[in-house]
Amino acid sequence: MSDTGCLAEVISVKPNKIIVQVTNLEDFKLPNESLKVGSYIRVTNNDDAILIAVIENFTIGIDHNTQRIYLIEALPLGVLEDGEFTRGGDTIAIPPKLVQPATLEDIRAIYNSISEDKRLNFCKLSTNKNVLIPIDGNKFFNKHIAILGSTGSGKSHTLSKILQTAVSAKSGKFSLNNSHIIIFDIHSEYKNAFPNANFLDINTLEIPYWLLNSDELEEILLDTGERDNYNQSSIFRKIVTLNKKKHNPDISNIFYDTPIKFDLNEVVNAIFNLKNETKSSKNPDNCMIDDANIDKDVGYYFQNDDEKINYFFDRQLKFLPTKNSYVNKGMYADGTLDKFYNRLSEKIRQDRLSFMFNNDLKDIEFVNVLKQILGFEKDKESNITVIDLSDVPFEVLTITVSVISRLIFDYGYFYKRHRFELNAEEKINNDVPILMVYEEAHKYVPNSELTKYRASKIAIERIAKEGRKYGITLMLSSQRPSEISETIFAQCNNFISMRLTNPVDQNYVRKLLPDSLGGIIDILPSLHQGDALLVGDSIVLPSIVTIDRCNPEPSSSDIPYWTLWKEQWKDVAFEDICQKWK
Repeated sequence: MSDTGCLAEVISVKPNKIIVQVTNLEDFKLPNESLKVGSYIRVTNNDDAILIAVIENFTIGIDHNTQRIYLIEALPLGVLEDGEFTRGGDTIAIPPKLVQPATLEDIRAIYNSISEDKRLNFCKLSTNKNVLIPIDGNKFFNKHIAILGSTGSGKSHTLSKILQTAVSAKSGKFSLNNSHIIIFDIHSEYKNAFPNANFLDINTLEIPYWLLNSDELEEILLDTGERDNYNQSSIFRKIVTLNKKKHNPDISNIFYDTPIKFDLNEVVNAIFNLKNETKSSKNPDNCMIDDANIDKDVGYYFQNDDEKINYFFDRQLKFLPTKNSYVNKGMYADGTLDKFYNRLSEKIRQDRLSFMFNNDLKDIEFVNVLKQILGFEKDKESNITVIDLSDVPFEVLTITVSVISRLIFDYGYFYKRHRFELNAEEKINNDVPILMVYEEAHKYVPNSELTKYRASKIAIERIAKEGRKYGITLMLSSQRPSEISETIFAQCNNFISMRLTNPVDQNYVRKLLPDSLGGIIDILPSLHQGDALLVGDSIVLPSIVTIDRCNPEPSSSDIPYWTLWKEQWKDVAFEDICQKWK
């Protein structure tokens, strides 16, 4: 404090708040320092303990001599004693106590309680850029993380900076550390930020259809709005189960959801044959297959439906037409399966769905699917896998996310079991932990009960609730936190909340964050680009921070409209664009 006689003292104490009266605000602040909401002050007693508080707001008042005074409302954070900071601490008693701006040494002492080997550094104190804000890396990554902010607030840069820091940290001399991160990139932003990443897009990603579970398969292949949906679902389940049994004779107890190989083309054959099947009117158990090897007067007899469907897998058969005298329609030849067959045939032929339904994928090995997703392919090892979803058709976007999320969770579960079998005394569940990054998370885990989101919500909510036990954690990034599943948000322990302008989103975040933050949350709408409120188990105390710039940056920078508009008219390659579009 300067020597001009400025007086600053505590004049009121409330639960979780103190009021400080200052006679001259300019004289109160330290030289070359700015005093603003979020700045720290120190309150000293007669002993060595110092109470540290953060400024929430300023008010101008008038004293009894009609002189202008300043009232500062501050939130007590903790006590600094002998260079050690402790959250909470003693309450303040009257008479008034001396108040000063916290010094640089005071502020640094607050954050120095995190040991050097655990520190994750990616930000500085917003009110004083000379103060690094270390994060406890273990508590940050082994608990779920949410990065929130309106468009243009700096979410993509923040996400990139955190992950760039994570993959570059090493405890020895080696090329790759043991970090493993999967990014679901919905806008094709992160290839620039991670040039050495394992980059997968619609042309390189391989998710064989036989890995899809029942909900995922039916979401893609069945029309949920059709009146015949129940019949379609029932027969499809039966056919798929039988086909799995056909191709996996050495496996017992095969069910519809068992993640083993089957041949989708054979399933299509069976549905085609069922929808066209005709039967003998004299003996309804006989199929009237038009085949040179079959007696056309009596047809072909099957002992049961299973035997018939297995026969139908081989090829698309021709049946004798219906005749009043001796040939009738089969059970499903009433049009029930016609739309289903057309939809199924069209889906598996689409080039844009070849990453899932390409016929070659039926023979791909499961272990190779996992290695590709986790960045463990030989000579292609990478800490980060960027899954570019920008070209994935919207109708299978959530299913793609669902399948990968579910596979990684199951992988973590079986990895833990494997380690336990090797060493029953093992204390660490997973020594190759994985971070799943869901960019624009409201797109595939919305706060919605619509059927099309069911599979992805189940998969991601399962990771949110149970993943930490198996070394799988989440990082969610979203500009609309109010639209994300509450089940997932409730499991997050670390929040990086950037500028939020929507009142609904502000109130939603306010409910999620601790009540002890008081009025600090009110600053969210006015944060600068790159500034954030950092809250959670990983930081000593809630802080307004400035995120360090990442290098290289994601391709998410704002377009300079005014600069570009003032330039000369540019030609557009419409033909090339339309060709790409097709």
